[in-house]
Amino acid sequence: MVRISGESLMAEHNRHMKTAQQLRLLSDALDSGRLGPVRRLVNILSPAEIGNLLESLPAAKRNIVWGLVDPEDDGEVLVHVGDDVRESLLAEMDQDEIIAAVEDLDLDDLADLIDDLPDTVIDEVLKSMDRDHRERLEQALSYPEDSAGRLMNTDVVTVRADVTIDVVLRYLRLRGELPEHTDYLSVVSRRNQYLGRISVSDLLTKDPVTPINELINDDQPGIPLETPDNEVAKQFSDHDWISAPVVDANNILLGRITIDDVVDIIRGQAEHQALSAVGLDEDEDLFSPVPRAAKRRALWLGINLATAFLASWVIGRFEATLQQIVPLAILMPIVASMGGVAATQTLTLMVRGIALGQVGVGNLKALFNKEALVGLINGLVWAVVVGIISGFWFEPKIGLVIGCAMVINLIIAGMSGVIVPLLLKRMDIDPALAGGVVVTTVTDVMGFLVFLGLGTWILIGVPA
Repeated sequence: MVRISGESLMAEHNRHMKTAQQLRLLSDALDSGRLGPVRRLVNILSPAEIGNLLESLPAAKRNIVWGLVDPEDDGEVLVHVGDDVRESLLAEMDQDEIIAAVEDLDLDDLADLIDDLPDTVIDEVLKSMDRDHRERLEQALSYPEDSAGRLMNTDVVTVRADVTIDVVLRYLRLRGELPEHTDYLSVVSRRNQYLGRISVSDLLTKDPVTPINELINDDQPGIPLETPDNEVAKQFSDHDWISAPVVDANNILLGRITIDDVVDIIRGQAEHQALSAVGLDEDEDLFSPVPRAAKRRALWLGINLATAFLASWVIGRFEATLQQIVPLAILMPIVASMGGVAATQTLTLMVRGIALGQVGVGNLKALFNKEALVGLINGLVWAVVVGIISGFWFEPKIGLVIGCAMVINLIIAGMSGVIVPLLLKRMDIDPALAGGVVVTTVTDVMGFLVFLGLGTWILIGVPA
């Protein structure tokens, strides 16, 4: 599981504060027409920071700032922005600028970016590559988009097991430099099959005449090409890896995945869960054109409208009861709201658990019972509170009705929060996207049905 320490939370807070400060300074400089300070500010930032700032600016200011970015950073900046913003930035560049921006990108970054490039630019980029680089790119593009094969880079440093540390060190000196995030070298056979790894620290501290085969660490298996990116992120988190080898079905070493790519995956998952809950795309531009934004949100609003009509239909079945007992209409939102919040709490835990692989057949019954019991306890506690208030506000029988309805609805909320995401997952529907609407509908419909049904039975004395 992904662990977030107090230091990490503080670092994230500081990053947000820094971004807000940079945005304020940038906006002030742009408003005054002074582009010199803007250029200086932009070009001391990392590509990721520039990308974050660009996503925070309206289209007009964004285009001005984009024109001031150092051309050497253009490619990296394009990698660190969402799809919508990337599309708008590419529209401001001519073909030669795009080619210059992307030609020096790492293979994994280029593979992610190339689908967004114009066809003519793709052709020119491929022509500018040497044969080996072009073949590696084409191979990377053949893998599923959200897989280890698509994430990996081919800049892996390999050594043979039948040599000594001294030989390896001479090889590294001749090589001149190591790729970023190189903490281990991969040890391979003559057929390039992955055997294990040797740490850079061992190379520097052990006797130079020590054979490599005596130092091989085989506790890190190669990650298969087809491994989903969320599983890759989980393995990195569980084992605190900085890098990991990627192998094919025959254990042939093809490349490696580094921690920077995994951080992007984890951040993307967090954004997906947060925005999907309200029907939005994590790549949507904060300042996207109004017609496009309205169109994207219309479907989600339509779905919510349909569920609202369903809840209204249930209420309509008790029209006679509501005409006779007006306090029930006043108290209905309380039952629906409490049930919706309780269901959403359970749903959030379930969506996270499913994403991390923590929910399965082995613990489903225990999880279901636990959430039902939590609903029962909270239902009893808040039933007493709401029942007493409603009893004094109106009459004791009404307090009894809403108290009983509260208990039943919170139990239903807990159970639906467990069942709904699992059913959606089985139907190949993203629980993060559709789960909120479904559980809210369930708790609204069941809450109104139980509350008004009990009110009809207890207060009027006729079958519900």
